[in-house]
Amino acid sequence: DRTFSRQTPLRPQINRDQQIPLTVAMNFFGAQETQPKGPDPLFAATSEMEMYADLFQKISGTCFQKCASRKHKDGDLALGEMACTDRCVSKYMEAMEKVGAVLQQANEQQAQQQQNLQQMQQSWGGAR
Repeated sequence: DRTFSRQTPLRPQINRDQQIPLTVAMNFFGAQETQPKGPDPLFAATSEMEMYADLFQKISGTCFQKCASRKHKDGDLALGEMACTDRCVSKYMEAMEKVGAVLQQANEQQAQQQQNLQQMQQSWGGAR
């Protein structure tokens, strides 16, 4: 019996104790409204749900096409079909985890290069 409770690099890490800076703005009626600065939590949650729904559709479609026999009309999967589906889902998740790790590493390298470039531009701008 396998469960997929591992954290994948694709899932954004959220620190619940972290304080989100707020922006104070006046609305149309003159009352103050506070708006969080940074990413919208509702948008982030919606995007994450869409990502997981898409992942589920891809896994179920691919693994069903590969593993489910169309020779019989039985509503339940046979033992071999269940084993094939389990291996298929496991391999798919493992591949997604590896791809996520590579993409995360590439993003970190790109961010570091961008930061180095900005520092270089600032040092050249300050030397004039």
